[in-house]
Amino acid sequence: MSAHALYVAAAYGITAIVLAGLIGWILFDQRTRKRELADLEAAGVRRRSDKAGTGASTGAGSGASKP
Repeated sequence: MSAHALYVAAAYGITAIVLAGLIGWILFDQRTRKRELADLEAAGVRRRSDKAGTGASTGAGSGASKP
Protein backbone atom coordinates (compact mmCIF):
# COMPACT_ATOMS: atom_id res chain seq x y z
CA MET A 1 0.00 0.00 0.00
CA SER A 2 1.46 3.34 -0.99
CA ALA A 3 1.77 6.28 1.38
CA HIS A 4 -1.02 8.11 -0.41
CA ALA A 5 -3.42 5.17 -0.16
CA LEU A 6 -2.61 4.83 3.54
CA TYR A 7 -3.32 8.55 4.03
CA VAL A 8 -6.66 8.28 2.21
CA ALA A 9 -7.67 5.16 4.14
CA ALA A 10 -6.77 6.84 7.45
CA ALA A 11 -8.77 9.95 6.49
CA TYR A 12 -11.83 7.87 5.64
CA GLY A 13 -11.44 5.84 8.84
CA ILE A 14 -11.16 8.91 11.06
CA THR A 15 -14.13 10.51 9.30
CA ALA A 16 -16.23 7.39 9.83
CA ILE A 17 -15.31 7.29 13.54
CA VAL A 18 -16.14 10.98 14.02
CA LEU A 19 -19.48 10.64 12.19
CA ALA A 20 -20.40 7.57 14.23
CA GLY A 21 -19.55 9.46 17.41
CA LEU A 22 -21.69 12.43 16.40
CA ILE A 23 -24.63 10.21 15.50
CA GLY A 24 -24.30 8.40 18.82
CA TRP A 25 -24.13 11.69 20.71
CA ILE A 26 -27.25 13.00 18.94
CA LEU A 27 -29.22 9.82 19.71
CA PHE A 28 -28.11 9.86 23.36
CA ASP A 29 -29.01 13.55 23.71
CA GLN A 30 -32.39 12.96 22.05
CA ARG A 31 -33.26 10.28 24.59
CA THR A 32 -32.17 12.58 27.42
CA ARG A 33 -34.26 15.51 26.14
CA LYS A 34 -37.33 13.28 25.65
CA ARG A 35 -36.96 12.01 29.21
CA GLU A 36 -36.65 15.59 30.54
CA LEU A 37 -39.70 16.66 28.54
CA ALA A 38 -41.73 13.73 29.86
CA ASP A 39 -40.71 14.64 33.43
CA LEU A 40 -41.75 18.27 32.90
CA GLU A 41 -45.08 17.28 31.36
CA ALA A 42 -45.70 14.86 34.23
CA ALA A 43 -45.06 17.73 36.65
CA GLY A 44 -47.74 19.80 34.91
CA VAL A 45 -45.44 22.16 33.01
CA ARG A 46 -46.75 22.77 29.50
CA ARG A 47 -45.17 24.23 26.40
CA ARG A 48 -45.98 27.80 25.42
CA SER A 49 -46.93 26.54 21.97
CA ASP A 50 -49.58 24.24 23.47
CA LYS A 51 -52.83 25.90 22.36
CA ALA A 52 -55.10 23.37 24.07
CA GLY A 53 -53.73 24.16 27.51
CA THR A 54 -54.65 27.85 27.64
CA GLY A 55 -54.04 29.28 31.07
CA ALA A 56 -52.13 26.19 32.17
CA SER A 57 -48.71 27.65 31.52
CA THR A 58 -46.91 29.73 34.12
CA GLY A 59 -46.60 32.76 31.84
CA ALA A 60 -50.30 33.15 30.95
CA GLY A 61 -51.64 36.65 31.42
CA SER A 62 -48.29 38.17 32.29
CA GLY A 63 -48.36 40.51 29.29
CA ALA A 64 -44.92 39.35 28.26
CA SER A 65 -45.93 38.01 24.87
CA LYS A 66 -43.59 38.61 21.97
CA PRO A 67 -44.78 39.66 18.52
